[in-house]
Amino acid sequence: MFIQTEPTPNPNVLKFLPGREVSPLAVLDYRTIDAATASPLAEALFELEGVDGVFFGADYVSVTRQERGPDWSEMKAPILGVIMDHFVSGRPLTVAGSETETHAEDDSEIVAEIKALLDSRIRPAVAQDGGDILFDAFDEATGVLSLRMRGACSGCPSSSATLKAGVEQMMRHYVPEVTRVEQTL
Repeated sequence: MFIQTEPTPNPNVLKFLPGREVSPLAVLDYRTIDAATASPLAEALFELEGVDGVFFGADYVSVTRQERGPDWSEMKAPILGVIMDHFVSGRPLTVAGSETETHAEDDSEIVAEIKALLDSRIRPAVAQDGGDILFDAFDEATGVLSLRMRGACSGCPSSSATLKAGVEQMMRHYVPEVTRVEQTL
């Protein structure tokens, strides 16, 4: 098995591409070792020194290193080993029943339009950098759209520029009710 690695705009996140599906139905974000118990792979990665976060996309794994932890040169080989061992073993990505997704059936027309634009145009572009962006809230009175960055995009030095220069401009163009985009933590 050959696993490629790619840098991301966030210097503390590295993207690992195992050449197979990782989490095709839903992106999964693990920020703590306690949350990682829902995934044998995430849990094994958190057991490595310096791992601060694990994110699963459709066909990749993004690993966040601790800011004051070991360098990527020290961490890369152990991470590759854990990912390879997991996929060769055939174990599932998550423990049965641990994946939860919420679907809002009563979204307003504007919110539905925002979510559709996020899913079709913005999330695929952000996924190329090893991250994800999720709808958090839309205040129809002020036009403020709140979005949550995950994976490599969470804590990335260029995420605020991405939100303002890219996401906000696109949202304002296609959904005129949006006046401003903010990041929620």
